[in-house]
Parts: sequence; structure tokens; C-alpha cells
Amino acid sequence: MPAELLASRHEHTLVLTLSNPGAKNALHPDMYAAGVEALETAERDPAVRCIVLTGAGDVFCAGGNLNRLLENRAKDRSVQANSIDQLHSWVAAIRDCSKPVIAAVEGPAAGAGFSLALACDLIVAAESAKFVMAYVKVGLTPDGGGSWFLSQALPRQLATEILLEGQAVTAARLHQAGVVNRVVANGTALDEALKWSEQFAGLSPNACAGIKSLLHDAPANTLSTHFNAEKQCFVEALHHRDGLEGITAFLEKRKADYR
Repeated sequence: MPAELLASRHEHTLVLTLSNPGAKNALHPDMYAAGVEALETAERDPAVRCIVLTGAGDVFCAGGNLNRLLENRAKDRSVQANSIDQLHSWVAAIRDCSKPVIAAVEGPAAGAGFSLALACDLIVAAESAKFVMAYVKVGLTPDGGGSWFLSQALPRQLATEILLEGQAVTAARLHQAGVVNRVVANGTALDEALKWSEQFAGLSPNACAGIKSLLHDAPANTLSTHFNAEKQCFVEALHHRDGLEGITAFLEKRKADYR
């Protein structure tokens, strides 16, 4: 069966499932293009309030296919460079999506699969989930933004350990480090992510997009620059229809209805 990205709907949530039977959901360029297209479609659909990224079965993603990488060695270097560009376009689309994106991780999330999980806004992981970037063990270096995400999320020493040792890190350790949000019983990561996504579905899409934008830009901003960004977002949110509905609903002691 081919490597593909499956898309389905669960109420207000778009579920994207990495599927590559027999290869532990290893990635393929076809998935990258499908991922970008799915997120672009979700951006245009107001009925989609949240996205969940998961893997088929009891595996999240084994990362890249080493056999395909060996084949690419016999081709022009531009072939592999183009493949990585496509992967990075998908990772950027996840990162830039205005709607909350949750990774639901069962089993291993390896290599670029780990990077995809890190690109998501939130991570729900099963107790037995393992996160690993073992590029160094096969003489390679990270892609998919993995080294950037880890350097942003973790102390330099821990990020260096994960990348230079190439050993699996447990969901519990990443939870303790603040990278994984929730650790749940095996086989329940997707269910937990879907329940969480429906909570976000009841929030203001405009406010969620504004918060994501502020968080996205914060690392590169000075405090004074960020003050200005917060001011602009706040004023826009106040004068948006969601701001009127949210404040009115709170004062009227009712649940807000964001359409």
C-alpha cells in the first residue's frame, strides 16, 4: 500500500493521519504536498476549528525512509534538496496555521516524525511513546526543523544530548521538560487530542489566531516590538465580532457563540 496522508473530520476537527503500512508510517514526498494542501484547505474552512496530526495504528512516524535516501545518493543532489524543501514547506504550514494543531503520538516519533510533532502547537503522547532523532547514528544531521525546535524548547545541554546521542526519549521526560503537554494511557492519545480539540472549537477563532501569531513572533521580537504587536492584536480583537460576542456573553452569563 502507498504512503499517504489520510484526512477525516471529527466534528470541528480535521484529523490528518500519517499512513504507510509496513514501514511504520515512514514519510514520503507525497505526504508533504498533501499536508500543505490539507492545511491550506482547513485555513479557508470556518467549520474547521482545530487540526490533529496522528499516525495510523500504534506508531506515529518512523521518519524518513533510509532505502529511499540511499537511492537518492545515486541522483543529483538537487533531488534530495528538493525533497527536504517540500518537507520544510509542510512543517512551516503546520507552524504558520492560524488554528490550533495537536499531535497525538502513539509509539515512536522518529527523525522528521519527531520534527512534525514538535511543529504542532500541543502534543498529547501515550505513556509508551518514544521520541528520537537518531540521524547521528547513520551519519546524518537533522531536518524538518528538529534542531531548531529542540533548541527553542529545551536547555542547550538537553537538546545537544538528544541530537548527539540519538537515543530515544520517553514521553514522561519530555513532559517533565515541558515539550509534551499530556501523557495518557496507551491507545488513547487520539481520543484525548480530539476531546481537547473540541474545547478549542468553542473559543474565538480570531483570538486563537492572534495568540498563535504573538507566540510565533515573540522569540524574534524585542520587548518593545512585542508590546506594539500585542497592542495591535488587542485592538483588532476588541473591534472584531468575536470580541463583541465574547464580552457580551460574559456579561450576560452565557456561553459565547463564535460563528
